[in-house]
Amino acid sequence: MQIDEIVNTTIHKLSDSGWRKEKRDELYKEGAAAMRGFLQKDALAQLQEEAQAGFSKAYFNPQKHNIYLTSSDDTLPCDHIRNFQVCSSKGCICDDVIAKGSPLKQLYHHPLFKSALCDILEEEALYPYADNLSSVNIHYARKGEELGWHFDNSSFAVTLMITPASQGGAFEYVRDVRDADANEMGFERAQNIVSGKHPVEEMQMGAGDLLLFRGRNSLHRVTPVEDNSMRQLAVLAYNNAPDISLSKHAQKTFYGRIGTVR
Repeated sequence: MQIDEIVNTTIHKLSDSGWRKEKRDELYKEGAAAMRGFLQKDALAQLQEEAQAGFSKAYFNPQKHNIYLTSSDDTLPCDHIRNFQVCSSKGCICDDVIAKGSPLKQLYHHPLFKSALCDILEEEALYPYADNLSSVNIHYARKGEELGWHFDNSSFAVTLMITPASQGGAFEYVRDVRDADANEMGFERAQNIVSGKHPVEEMQMGAGDLLLFRGRNSLHRVTPVEDNSMRQLAVLAYNNAPDISLSKHAQKTFYGRIGTVR
């Protein structure tokens, strides 16, 4: 499959240095870079069919966690934001369930797409996960299901909206709430965000839209789906070094099983 069969390269000129700079500047300024109408219509339709067909294999494991995705701290009160529990209830299918010929896999591995991402994200190179589960996932959220407030462990995220929810399922975020490298956890501001006392940015992504987001220091969530539609989102996960696997504990938690190393 050629890249222009997957990506609308008339709008999103992956090889153009000016387009790359525009998206790099947007990501730096806003903390997120949205690429509207990124997918070609036929590729999107194929992906929607594949996502719907794969839903029966999705693993759902509703779980409570704090916004830092860490274990509790017994030295702090249970209602402290460091220990406060939020809920994540979405499900997903893993890389090994998605066909090699899928537009998702073709896009994920395409040299031009990865080159554009490297330029925008200012990374020297991008590598897939070494395990066979974590590189490409499709996430599902039905009525009442959500992704709770959290910070990412990774420095960037690449997501592709397959089918948005008709109501709810909005992406909300607040930039620069903490400075993880300086161990400044932003407790007070985070508390105000989670309790609804702090304004948030909201972004609704349409079918076929790509989003680059820096979530390591930006607090973010996906609000609950409010109707009987189902939100379907692809996550394209890369590392900036080779031979990295998601931990077995994380694989078991998120996927319900442990994969193999490629």
